[in-house]
Amino acid sequence: MIRSTSCIRQVITPLYVSKPRFISTKAARINVTRPFEEEGLPWYRADQFYPVHIGETFISRYKVVGKLGYGAYSTQSVRLCLRQILYEHVASLGSQHPGQAYIRGLLGTFEISGPTGKHLCLVQTPMHMTIAELQCQNPSKRLNKELLNWTLFNLLNALSFLHDEANVVHTGKFPKTASEVISTHGGRMANSVLYVQDINPSNIMLTIDDESLLPVFEQTEASDLSPRKVIDDTRTIYGSRNLGLPKDSLWGQPVLFDFGEARIGPGPHRGLIQPELYRGSEVLFEMGWDSSADIWNVAVMIWDLFQGYHLFHALDEDQEISATHHIAEMMAYIGTPPTLEYLRRSQVTSHVFDEKGQWKNAGGVRIPSQGVMSLERAETVLEGEEKKRFLNFVRSMLKWVPEERRRAGELLRDPWLEGAIPY
Repeated sequence: MIRSTSCIRQVITPLYVSKPRFISTKAARINVTRPFEEEGLPWYRADQFYPVHIGETFISRYKVVGKLGYGAYSTQSVRLCLRQILYEHVASLGSQHPGQAYIRGLLGTFEISGPTGKHLCLVQTPMHMTIAELQCQNPSKRLNKELLNWTLFNLLNALSFLHDEANVVHTGKFPKTASEVISTHGGRMANSVLYVQDINPSNIMLTIDDESLLPVFEQTEASDLSPRKVIDDTRTIYGSRNLGLPKDSLWGQPVLFDFGEARIGPGPHRGLIQPELYRGSEVLFEMGWDSSADIWNVAVMIWDLFQGYHLFHALDEDQEISATHHIAEMMAYIGTPPTLEYLRRSQVTSHVFDEKGQWKNAGGVRIPSQGVMSLERAETVLEGEEKKRFLNFVRSMLKWVPEERRRAGELLRDPWLEGAIPY
């Protein structure tokens, strides 16, 4: 975490970096042969990280007081530049849309020079834990209705702004030369992809309303130094430190962040996106995608948060991800694709549907029966009319045809979200 020592300007001109005035010998040292923190990332390369030191000051303005964590993609300069472009695009709109308040914004940028080149830095306000981490705090490992709907109210407002005013799709993929495969194996569809991004509980964070947490974090780091791995005279890897819990349960607002894979423009965009279990039908069938892919994401994420488990499993008999099994589960939950016109949008559909739109049982994969798999059976938290309203809400997002999914602004007016604002 970096503390500002003066006012923040919109864009900061690079000046210089000052090194910390002392190096402590009291911190626990990590064995140099043991992977530590970001070194555990499969694509980690030390030369892509700036060697930050706690106590260091950037451009006479920002002092490093501790390490809150590290991002799986923070080594990727292309992704960081894409994120900056998105933030600048959003800021240029001058919008008054209320959803803009539920997006983690950009306060400024600056550039620093390191041993292996220049590094772009984005200035943003510190955040607390993610919704995924908050979910794990609950013994039931799920959110209650009030917290779920509060999260959805903020998220849908954010998406309404992104989709309707900024013309941005949050979901996207990292343009890496990793394998992207959609092929047939034994008559079945299979797929794999690396470096994907989507709307999920780990991409929604809580703001810090209890600001007393910040000086406590700084003081704790000063008195109880984080463990660290000293690589050489220039590079040290520090252990991450969590913020404490807010007083009187003063949790902040859920906000959407991480726009490194966002796409500007109406689409259709191309490419395999989203983690396997979050993929919509248009992604599996290579039909192209637009902002409605975010809406499918929201529906699947709701199941993770509220039910405490994934809606889709998409596994074959060998416990391998299978797009054919995924589509079969979709049919069990939301019925068959509505028209032949929809299936004709892509040749990929011919792997699993015949020319009449009938399921081919490709590779022996059958559609689970309603007695085994249905949204009614899968939903185990609610009863009666409340359960009916919830399932109607989810079904309005889980549509084969992307254009038939309700937009974020429409979802905000759904009966399920009545009374969702807890403040």
